[in-house]
Amino acid sequence: MEVLSDNNWVLTVGTFLPLVGVLIMLFIPKADEALAKAVAIITAAATLAVGIFTLVKFDYDKADQMQFVAEAEWISVIKSSYFIGLDGISLPLYFLSMVITLLVMIYSWNHVPSPGNAKAFFALMLILQTGMAGTFIARDLVLFFVFFELVLLPMYFMIGVWGGENRQYASLKFFLYTMFGSALMLVAFLALFFQTGAESFSIPYLIEEGINIPKNTQIWIFAGMFIGFAVKVPMFPFHTWLPDAHTQAPTQGSVILAAILLKLGTYGFVRIAIPILPEAAKEWAPWIGLLAVIGIIYGALGCLAQTDMKRLIAFSSVAHMGYVMLGISTLTEFGMNAAMFGMVAHGLITGMLFFIAGSVKERYHTLEIKRLSGLLVQVPKLGWILGFSAMASLGLPGLAGFWGEFPAILSAYQPAEGLPVGVFRTYMVIAAIGTVFAAAYLLWLYQRTAFGEPTAEFSSGHGHDHGHGHGDDDAHSDIHDVNKFEWIAWTPLLIAIVVFGVYPQLMFKVLDPAVGVTLKAFGG
Repeated sequence: MEVLSDNNWVLTVGTFLPLVGVLIMLFIPKADEALAKAVAIITAAATLAVGIFTLVKFDYDKADQMQFVAEAEWISVIKSSYFIGLDGISLPLYFLSMVITLLVMIYSWNHVPSPGNAKAFFALMLILQTGMAGTFIARDLVLFFVFFELVLLPMYFMIGVWGGENRQYASLKFFLYTMFGSALMLVAFLALFFQTGAESFSIPYLIEEGINIPKNTQIWIFAGMFIGFAVKVPMFPFHTWLPDAHTQAPTQGSVILAAILLKLGTYGFVRIAIPILPEAAKEWAPWIGLLAVIGIIYGALGCLAQTDMKRLIAFSSVAHMGYVMLGISTLTEFGMNAAMFGMVAHGLITGMLFFIAGSVKERYHTLEIKRLSGLLVQVPKLGWILGFSAMASLGLPGLAGFWGEFPAILSAYQPAEGLPVGVFRTYMVIAAIGTVFAAAYLLWLYQRTAFGEPTAEFSSGHGHDHGHGHGDDDAHSDIHDVNKFEWIAWTPLLIAIVVFGVYPQLMFKVLDPAVGVTLKAFGG
């Protein structure tokens, strides 16, 4: 596999630039919030500029090859190198992480959660950005592991310091679950290293050598990776940290978690577990598919039981990532393409839903569905945007969500050679039923929050009589429609949802060649 390696500084700069911003922020006094925010946003914008440069310079005709490759000695004692590169699979996710970080920061300009230490909050987001981008470009398992874990700490503090009432519980659960998964993943990486002759941690090398590992050993090594990645996805039954983390996290944390962090797990399957251990992947595939469809139905039923808007969106992620994992489990190019597209679509749509939930919480000081009503009357623009995002999330054709779900369901009709066709067709039917549930919980959420008249609790101070000072009206002084920071942060996401919905080929043509390379071992 030849490598295109001019511009080999691009990825390093794009990944580590946020840390330069963090260093500068260390010297800004905590009291000077505006300066800290400005430095963070300028850094994120500069990082995105490097990302746009990467998009422009990327050779789309050779999307199946690693580009902008850089390789350098790193920890020679354990034969690990600093080895990075970008192909059609990692490009959309790498770029998405930069976009989401910048948009979340713009949104945060006037939404810093309490305690309002803006400096620390923005610095954590920049560190998070480095971990996310690094995970998508790492071509060495040790490097991948370092970035994969780097994401953990900022997220832990974001939930634990700026979260809701149960934030300590949620952040600890998030941390322990992920650490447990990562420990097994690390053991699997080490086993892989020794089984391939302890030569190198480089992923291309391991893909070549992994085929020679005895099948039984492969199955066990895959098990370790499976748990590490499945916790991150999160797949049923490893998902229970997610609703807690999402519900307690500040809006910014929820958006980054949904849009990017959940993708680190699915990306790990596509980039590492499946290409390196093809025999094991075949053995595991029906089981991964089974857990995926359980997740689809379970997540949907979980949504129908929720009373809190944010928790409902969190459970919907369990269902949506079920579709992604179903696509991956077919081990076909078609399914893998659908899964990769689904990851990006889920990032855009669920990120958007969490933004809306955060803004509703800020205005109404509650996310209890039964207390909210009549958004379309009181904050019509917000109500419409919620409706649009709900439609996208339930997979309405013409919006991005459809192209993640529909092809993933379709791909189960004809799984890769050697997989049980009947079993996968059963999964296909179950997953299709899941879409009906998805429509049910999203429309039900929308109906109860957006339609009807505002509840008595919020209707009296309809934005007019603040001057009388009844005390009661203070609750309503916050209720306003979408403000300019929200518009700036949301518009790119809303446009992307439509663009990818109408013209999914934009992303599929980048993904497809790279997916073909990943699945070489399956006669793809």
